[in-house]
Amino acid sequence: MAIKRGLQSGGGGKSKGIGSRFFTSVVVFLFTFLAFAFLFVGRGLFTAASSGSNELSIVSSKQDLNWRERLALQHLNSLFSKDVIDVINASTNDLGPLNVDFFRKDKLSASWKLAGHETSADNGTSSEATGALKTKQETSRVKEEHTSNEDRSMFFETPAKLVRRQLREKRREKRAADLIKQDDEVAVKLENAAIERSKSVDSAVLGKYSIWRKENDNENTDSTVRLIRDQMIMARVYISLAKMKNKLDLANELQNRLKESQRSLGDATTDSDLHHSAPEKIKLMGQVLSKAKEQLYDCNLVTGKLRAMLQSADEQVRSLKKQSTFLSQLAAKTIPNGLHCLAMRLTIDYYLLPPEKRKFPQSENLENPNLYHYALFSDNVLAASVVVNSTIMNAKDPGKHVFHLVTDKLNFGAMNMWFLLNPPGKATIHVENVDEFKWLNSSYCPVLRQLESAAMKEYYFKAAHPTTLSAGSSNLKYRNPKYLSMLNHLRFYLPQVYPKLDKILFLDDDIVVQKDLTGLWLVDLHGKVNGAVETCGESFHRFDKYLNFSNPHIAKNFDPNACGWAYGMNMFDLMEWKKQDITGIYHKWQNMNEDRVLWKLGTLPPGLITFYGLTHPLEKSWHVLGLGYNPSIDKTDIENAAVVHYNGNMKPWLELAMTKYKPYWTKYIKYDHPYVRNCKLSE
Repeated sequence: MAIKRGLQSGGGGKSKGIGSRFFTSVVVFLFTFLAFAFLFVGRGLFTAASSGSNELSIVSSKQDLNWRERLALQHLNSLFSKDVIDVINASTNDLGPLNVDFFRKDKLSASWKLAGHETSADNGTSSEATGALKTKQETSRVKEEHTSNEDRSMFFETPAKLVRRQLREKRREKRAADLIKQDDEVAVKLENAAIERSKSVDSAVLGKYSIWRKENDNENTDSTVRLIRDQMIMARVYISLAKMKNKLDLANELQNRLKESQRSLGDATTDSDLHHSAPEKIKLMGQVLSKAKEQLYDCNLVTGKLRAMLQSADEQVRSLKKQSTFLSQLAAKTIPNGLHCLAMRLTIDYYLLPPEKRKFPQSENLENPNLYHYALFSDNVLAASVVVNSTIMNAKDPGKHVFHLVTDKLNFGAMNMWFLLNPPGKATIHVENVDEFKWLNSSYCPVLRQLESAAMKEYYFKAAHPTTLSAGSSNLKYRNPKYLSMLNHLRFYLPQVYPKLDKILFLDDDIVVQKDLTGLWLVDLHGKVNGAVETCGESFHRFDKYLNFSNPHIAKNFDPNACGWAYGMNMFDLMEWKKQDITGIYHKWQNMNEDRVLWKLGTLPPGLITFYGLTHPLEKSWHVLGLGYNPSIDKTDIENAAVVHYNGNMKPWLELAMTKYKPYWTKYIKYDHPYVRNCKLSE
């Protein structure tokens, strides 16, 4: 019995031990299950499985989690003591509060990453999430800027989807690179096309303008100045409309603001020149214009007023252009004070010389046909000195050069005195007075006869008595003294002036010689009388520009497209001149033009007619023209030219000369000469 009880007692103890261990295992299992459930529920891991894709689903999931959390806590409180629950809470404090950015890779805590690794064996989704996280950390910063919803969706993508996404991104990047490359290629093509077009532009036609000018780089340059001017224009429009509608208060207010804007603008042409108060004036004017627009704006009225203002401005521009032309021509024909002073001083000193000291040496060379002879007709002492000096300084053998100068009686003494004081080295020089050519009279010369007529005097000197600058501008060029001077027409009488010479090189006084010119005497003129550089280019400087082809005499005898040529440097074969009776041809056409129906002015039109078919074209490098009007002549052409010509109004001895061309002329002036210095002539 005792043994039986012992056995029974031992068996019961064993059963009790087994039941106790079973109960403990169940409790531990439940504890573990509930602990992880609490962790997962408290941190919303289960909500990620449902993959809420927007803010509304996140809020609803959060509310669901709060309910589940409360239910779990109730079960935990019933199973565990307060100490056990505190330990659980302490172990999860580093996780931080739940928020919508929980699944962003940059918000994950170390404990969450650890928990993810610990649960990877039980939950495949967590393992994939960890792999996705590692992949996503290797992407660029641009991808990090995606929204939280996109990040959460990528976080739970499968590797296959992730690979497809990466492929799509690579294709997008490649396409973007291709588009950028195409844009660069198009830009290069456009730039090359623009460069080619710029090369084909005729700079002589454009003048000063260039598409590469600095002020054209920015269309908004000096925008404030333009804004003020635009406001002033609109203010004038609204002032007119306000007066029409009898709103005098508004008109006065606009008038006051207009005056303020005018004072603020002043003479400013750039924003930097504006007064510091300009922005405030612009603001006040803008307010008044807005007020005027509300009360006065009418599309038809405003359009009509602007059109009237445009027409008025156009008329003013035309008038100012005429005045500018008048004044520029007047300035070009006026003798500067320095030149007048120089001529007067030289003239006085010349007539103080005894007669025996007024003669030039080497007079025996004047009729020697084996030397190089130049004809220069001028009333400008300084200009004549530059022509002679530049020719001698660039000549290979100055002793073989002979200069024949002809001037008028007013400048005869000054011209002689200058070259007596400044002889041209070994060269020969001789000065004559055109008024002493007794054979050159009105009975022989048609121009002199025409100048003596009452009609010509009326035309040249009175010109309908213009009372304004603009009215007289159209007639000023016809009243130019050079067209009345026989010095200008003497070029048609070279064989009569120099009967014993075979060839002579005619030079204008507004040229500069830069190379030895003796090669011109070796040029074969092929039986022609005149050797000259042609000036036609496309439609420029052809016969129809100078002659009246509506006249039957002109239309029947000349080709309107025949190429023109230039006076200024001309090689004349005087022997052939006499054979062709060039002077007789000139007289014939000059007599026919007594009423100015064939051409209007100058010596070039009758020269084109007289030497028509008798002119041999020279190489262009012998004679470069345009330094008196064209600002865009190629510098290389100028430097390679044998002769440069300041034809035009901007003569180098005038203040209106172009600065960049002036040094070619001033380098041959002796500014340290006492006469030049005393007359305050300077570079």
